[in-house]
Amino acid sequence: MTVMPSLFLSHGSPMLTLTDCPARDFLAGLGAAIGRPKAILCVSAHWEQPVAAVTGAARLETIHDFFGFPPALYAERYDVPGDPALAGRVAAALEEAGIQTVVDPARGIDHGAWVPLKLIYPDGDVPVIQVAIGQGRDTAYHRRLGEALRGLRQDGVLVAGSGAITHNLHAFRGQPVDAPPAPWVADFRDWMADAIETARWDDLLAYRSRQQNGAVNHPTEDHIMPLFAAIGAGSGQAGKLLHHSYTHSILAMDAFRFD
Repeated sequence: MTVMPSLFLSHGSPMLTLTDCPARDFLAGLGAAIGRPKAILCVSAHWEQPVAAVTGAARLETIHDFFGFPPALYAERYDVPGDPALAGRVAAALEEAGIQTVVDPARGIDHGAWVPLKLIYPDGDVPVIQVAIGQGRDTAYHRRLGEALRGLRQDGVLVAGSGAITHNLHAFRGQPVDAPPAPWVADFRDWMADAIETARWDDLLAYRSRQQNGAVNHPTEDHIMPLFAAIGAGSGQAGKLLHHSYTHSILAMDAFRFD
């Protein structure tokens, strides 16, 4: 069985699936680069629960969890097979690690997962399960959550944290997709990339106090927490940058691989 990596993917705007840009091109070629997994476990910024939660449905229906976008985006679908047996195994692994977990038998697939996955595996035939981020939980919790999932990679499961390296949507003023990054965005992105590529885990866990633009780039922390799950699911080695670009001036679209 091929050992799959742990990935962190910046998924950007839901319009990424329909918008020509370097990040879209990167994701469209990623599946061929890493191969086909047995299943995908996605920790998405767009599912937040008080306790750890796992999708247990046999089929995950597309959730359009956004508003104000063109009709073409709502026509996009990525209905994929689930994997109830794998969901049970994930729940057991999390419980064994001391993380209270529930299995949700009805939850579908939100855009934090389906936007990047539809580009990576467009056929939609790879089973997917999602794991929720923890409401009010810190960076250390999410790394511990990822650590509990690390063993799945040995069995051909691709672990993917889907969020954003930068995510202050209050600063969006209609900037075009190819607008250059705001200085406070580029400063934080560069610090984060260096910390990941040099395995400065303590700095990353305390990013809000150790980087001057941490809080302004993440007014809420939901979109950065999947990164720590991806780090935890890695082997402890430094991350490898797979892609770097910006969209709309405020969204760093970095992707990292943790082996």
